[in-house]
Amino acid sequence: MALGKNRDHKLYYSIGEVAAEIGVNESTLRYWETVFKQIAPKKGANGVRRYTKEDLRMVKLVHHLVKEKGMTLVGAQSYLKGQGKMEETEVNATVIERLRAIRAELVGLRDALGEL
Repeated sequence: MALGKNRDHKLYYSIGEVAAEIGVNESTLRYWETVFKQIAPKKGANGVRRYTKEDLRMVKLVHHLVKEKGMTLVGAQSYLKGQGKMEETEVNATVIERLRAIRAELVGLRDALGEL
């Protein structure tokens, strides 16, 4: 059940609603709470988590970093602490290096095919 249109009117979201919105298990959200201090939903007297819009924003950011960009949890932690500025420079350098290696391999394959 996605948060949908009622999303803007709510002050708090349940763990089930947040999990469904981003497509992860509730246990993943509970684990992320232990790893990322930026994710800290309020808990009622009965222990039920209540996520705010800011919590939801942070969960979506962690999801993006870990699940979509493929960062490790440690890498995502560094990024969120402001130490993740390596993003543009180191990642771009890594991509360029990989592309050069792929190009060299393709040129080698082309040459090998030309000899046949």
